[in-house]
Amino acid sequence: MKNIIIVGAGAAGLIAAITAAQNGAKVTLLEQKDRIGRKLMITGKGRCNITNTADKNTFIKNIPGNGKFLYSAFDSFFNEETVELFNNIGVPTKVERGGRVFPQSDSAVDVVDRLKEKLYELDVNLRLNTKVTKLIIKDAKLTGIQTIHNEILQADAVIMTAGGASYPLTGSDGSGFVLAQQAGHTIKDLTPSLVPLESDIPWVKTLQGLSLRNVRLTVFIDNKKSEDVFGEMMFTHFGVTGPLILSVSRKIAMALKKNKDVYLSINLKPALTPEQIDARIQRDFIKYTKKQIKNAMVDLLPHKMIPIILDLAYIDGNKQVNDFTKKERMQLVEILRNLPVDVTKTRPLAEAIVTCGGVNVKELNPKTMQSKLIDNLYFAGEIIDVDGYTGGFNLQAAFSMGYVAAMAVTQE
Repeated sequence: MKNIIIVGAGAAGLIAAITAAQNGAKVTLLEQKDRIGRKLMITGKGRCNITNTADKNTFIKNIPGNGKFLYSAFDSFFNEETVELFNNIGVPTKVERGGRVFPQSDSAVDVVDRLKEKLYELDVNLRLNTKVTKLIIKDAKLTGIQTIHNEILQADAVIMTAGGASYPLTGSDGSGFVLAQQAGHTIKDLTPSLVPLESDIPWVKTLQGLSLRNVRLTVFIDNKKSEDVFGEMMFTHFGVTGPLILSVSRKIAMALKKNKDVYLSINLKPALTPEQIDARIQRDFIKYTKKQIKNAMVDLLPHKMIPIILDLAYIDGNKQVNDFTKKERMQLVEILRNLPVDVTKTRPLAEAIVTCGGVNVKELNPKTMQSKLIDNLYFAGEIIDVDGYTGGFNLQAAFSMGYVAAMAVTQE
């Protein structure tokens, strides 16, 4: 019976522990926090977006951070296997918009509870509040680990699934990178991914809490169009967030790191042509013909936005509707279709959903997740320099890597 230690009870670690135990290994799962799956608990806004129904090529496109590294892993364990695994442990699933797969209960707690039950069923030795402080390596071969309690635990193999450096309260505090460096591995630059953005424009902060639906967001980097997406976003006290913002944040973070200028253009009425917007404005102004301009736009925009939009369009909101000129209408149409927001920086890495960067994939075997530098050392999950967009892509990547590492360890 092989003696396997897994460091980190997150998405990759839990699947690795279950898989290794099912294949006859003696498994010890170490977690530095007081409970397992803390980051799983907050994914999908607490609903846990387990995976996506997309095909492999679509998955790879949605994992801009070294997605091609996962081809072999996806061939071994992909979305269908993930759904089957969760169904078998008592988590029935459902498919929603965009192919996103969620538990039918809409509860990430259910997912983690069922995984924990499976660990106990398989007699996995789960040890909480146990941080690993050192990898014990002799002659380029790993023989065990040392814990914060100064214990030495021997192992035939160790799978590092300690997470990245985002949301440190969940256990992803970057300590896994320190251990990987101890073993001689290169850590690619850590950058926040799936992260809110900051802006120093005063009016942005006055819209704190305002959500916008069905808007088009265009990203410009050094005045060149970079991204164009459609959906929802929200203003905050520091800038902007929401699904649209998170989806473009990776590329923006990379650009800001290179000191490039970034600004967003928000089209508030993407379904309408300029002529249709103009016609809509005129209809509203006929309806409110005796009112001031600022009071005639209540059907067109959220109330909080009206004074800001008028100011940016250089229009006096106190003017009467009857005094509104065609030139001013064109200015209003333009700002409705191109509301500019400068981006100064991303929120800190600790607030990112995913860490971009990590253990260099060139130092790992993609078919086994084994280190090319140290025998008996494997990696899986966010600790590796692999990251994707929202929609179930990151969790599936973690599950697939965890599975492959466990299979490699037990079948070696």
